[in-house]
Amino acid sequence: MPQAATETVLGALAMSLDSLTPEVHKAATYVLENPADIGVSSIREIALKAQVKPNTVMRLARSVGFTGFEDFRRPFREQIREGRENFQDKARWLQSLASGGKLDGLYRDMAGASMDNISGLYSGSDADKLRLAADEIVGARTTFVLGVGLINALARNFAYLANMAVDNVEAIPREGSLPADGLARAGEQDVLLAMTLKPYRREVVEAVEMAVEQGVRVISVSDSPASPIFAEAAHRFVVPTQTPQFFISTVALTAFLETLMAFVIADADDSVIASIERFHQRRHEMGIYCSER
Repeated sequence: MPQAATETVLGALAMSLDSLTPEVHKAATYVLENPADIGVSSIREIALKAQVKPNTVMRLARSVGFTGFEDFRRPFREQIREGRENFQDKARWLQSLASGGKLDGLYRDMAGASMDNISGLYSGSDADKLRLAADEIVGARTTFVLGVGLINALARNFAYLANMAVDNVEAIPREGSLPADGLARAGEQDVLLAMTLKPYRREVVEAVEMAVEQGVRVISVSDSPASPIFAEAAHRFVVPTQTPQFFISTVALTAFLETLMAFVIADADDSVIASIERFHQRRHEMGIYCSER
């Protein structure tokens, strides 16, 4: 199928990034981040957008086993022909939001970007990939969850919720320490769920490299197939972050973590539900929650 063919091509590109020359690497990064452009753009258009020469795009195609650009582009064109969706209703709705002026237009743009990010997340992944990652988390001696800066709160929230169900999830970095400090004693029985978005944080990249050296299984979540935390990861998930505002959108990352959490709970044994119920029952008994009226 065309979808499988494009995923095969993109997967081969992602795995070969470290072995490519700087210019071919630049072209490969563009392709990985903009696969929808490949089926509708000429070799010169792709070269211009990637800021490389056309013969660099040709070398890129050959690096993953194609004889030329047309062969390389064919699966992407087939996917467009067979997989085009009808978004007329969505488009009409978004257009209607702009009728009230500048702020309504911004509202429309934000709504459209959020919908596109969610759609891109779920169309770019599947249940089997999530199940395998959840298996790793549930089966690990310790699962370390790493996110800094903007996504630190999301990482800590995931660890907090996970610990209601299983007792092997820990957020890093701990207060006053570096991410690498939390992994000092980690090994082959452990898992690292690492997240970073552009511009990529050095301490996260270095923590992933350290984890790989120690035999830790890595689940990487980032916004580009060319992300530096994907190179040696056992599981890779791309979350779209496009937005019309200055700061990146974390809508898709939040949705991904919520979905992964659901898979972790579903993957654990029956005692997990009882554990969550006991957790909330204790909180009710301690008066932590307000009484419902």
